[in-house]
Amino acid sequence: MHAVAVIAYHGVLPFDLATPCELFSRVTATDHTEPYSVRVCGAARTVKTGAFDLRAPYSLADIAGADTVVLPGIADPTMPVPKDVLRAVRDAAERGARIASICTGAFVLAATGLLDGLRATTHWAAAEMLAARHPAITVDPNVLFVDNGQVLTSAGAAAGLDLCLHMVRRDYGPAVAAQAARLAVMPLERDGGQAQFIVHQPPASDASLQPLLHWLSHNLHRAVDMEEVARHAAMAPRTLSRHFRQQVGTTLLQWLLAARVRRAQLLLETTGLSVEQVAIQAGFGSATMLRERFGKLVGTTPTAYRRALGAESWSVGRPEIVSRRLAARHRHDIQSPEQNTHSPQPRLPPGDVAC
Repeated sequence: MHAVAVIAYHGVLPFDLATPCELFSRVTATDHTEPYSVRVCGAARTVKTGAFDLRAPYSLADIAGADTVVLPGIADPTMPVPKDVLRAVRDAAERGARIASICTGAFVLAATGLLDGLRATTHWAAAEMLAARHPAITVDPNVLFVDNGQVLTSAGAAAGLDLCLHMVRRDYGPAVAAQAARLAVMPLERDGGQAQFIVHQPPASDASLQPLLHWLSHNLHRAVDMEEVARHAAMAPRTLSRHFRQQVGTTLLQWLLAARVRRAQLLLETTGLSVEQVAIQAGFGSATMLRERFGKLVGTTPTAYRRALGAESWSVGRPEIVSRRLAARHRHDIQSPEQNTHSPQPRLPPGDVAC
């Protein structure tokens, strides 16, 4: 039987703690045996989670016999990790145990040094902090989980389920993992990665370009060229290109592509329009072009994105909610949307190139 130890420390996120306990304890092998034993090992006699206190039935000493050690997320990633927790995790790794972190549990794992030189992920909202605090780690905020063999990390919240199912598949094969996924009422593999859930914060821009950004956000459905945009801004094309990059932090073409993808996301979330109709209203002209740009920025297809959010059925018959969300997204669109740093787009030259 494969022994799984889940460590409970002060500030642990209850959802992340419960995820491996629930999933591994419900796995049934093809011969109807229980392939996993799960134990919660407390870093203290009473562990404070914020919402409640818990008493773990096992201590850190009981990690010694575990085949897999899981580090759940913590509410405050900057909180110092107890030395006895670090020692227990390092000892487990040295004897060959598999070490996995969920969400911000990556910060606990990073503190052990076991992630140095490896690729890892965490909750997208904490990815930048993890990279800054641990520069020896290559942080990928776009994926649901990263498997380095002995050491694994997952993105936030529900991505812990994806990671646990992945480990079940590694241990007992796809048939057992598929049955575990059915019991968890989730797909064995989800389309796309964490990128589709990231809320991109727009870079600050100088107030002098706010009217132009406002105009552009009203004209995303149109093909506009640099000459038209420059005339509206009352600048020469080269001057506009230089000012746009300085004040917004990206090129005009990159801004427009990202803004159009964000508009497409909103339409997919709040309307029942077909992908072709969304493409036209978002300014891509065709579903093919929308799929290409959407995949590069969001990491999945428009159809899979809509299905993942259950958005189509949610929006039907609720035009007032759709209108409010369109208005709110429009206000946000006059700021610069985050560019796709992984897929640089060509610069928009002055003159006859349509955006």
